[in-house]
Amino acid sequence: MTSVSTHLSAIRDAGRKALVVFVTAGDQPLSDLPVIIATLEEGGADLIEIGIPFSDPYGEGLTIQASSQRSLARGTTTRAVLEVLRGVRATVPLVTMGYVNPVMRFGFASYAEAIREAGVGGAIIQDLVPEEADEWCAACKASGLETVFLAAPTSTESRIAAVCERSTGFVYAISRTGVTGAGQEAPPEVADLVTKLREKTKLPICVGFGISKAEHVKMVCRVADGAVVGSALVQLMHERWESDRGAVVEYLRGLRGA
Repeated sequence: MTSVSTHLSAIRDAGRKALVVFVTAGDQPLSDLPVIIATLEEGGADLIEIGIPFSDPYGEGLTIQASSQRSLARGTTTRAVLEVLRGVRATVPLVTMGYVNPVMRFGFASYAEAIREAGVGGAIIQDLVPEEADEWCAACKASGLETVFLAAPTSTESRIAAVCERSTGFVYAISRTGVTGAGQEAPPEVADLVTKLREKTKLPICVGFGISKAEHVKMVCRVADGAVVGSALVQLMHERWESDRGAVVEYLRGLRGA
């Protein structure tokens, strides 16, 4: 499997933009996860974030919070997710996304090794700030796992520098205010954040949070290397996966086209 950074950099160097998507593992039957990943690839996803369900996903909106609760109600565990991923032969890199509490219960080194053995190329721990990530970064380096940290328009200069220094896969730029409307330009706060990040890293920069439509993707990709779509896809999967999987492919192809 090509590394996350190499894959996204190659897309950038080819003059394309990356479509990054998020799904919550276990929101649909966990046994469906390999088919879900294949469906997302068919729709044009360039990188897939596999959400690890957590009982208190306080950094998420209501849609992803609900999906995490549904997954836990099905009995989904982190170990079960990784076991299923071991059998997946994805054609694009996979990245896990979750919270630090389950990782600490695993142990940083054990978790990094476990997800790398499952064929995952990188990991996002949403509530782990880079200034407190020495042990996690060391574990990832030892396991050959790439790290992704998040920066927001409200991040200080020192936080932005730390995010860029500690990230090895890509940098996740958060559009905290969301991306709504049909304007032709990315919101100023997003453009400013991406500019600040570019001054400190050569890694690809992908913008997420609040992106749900083709026009949103087009807007952020005017300044960033890719767009991350999460909640809208999670909701569509919840409503249509069992009845109309083609709708998922069609939705993603619309985003891909943008």
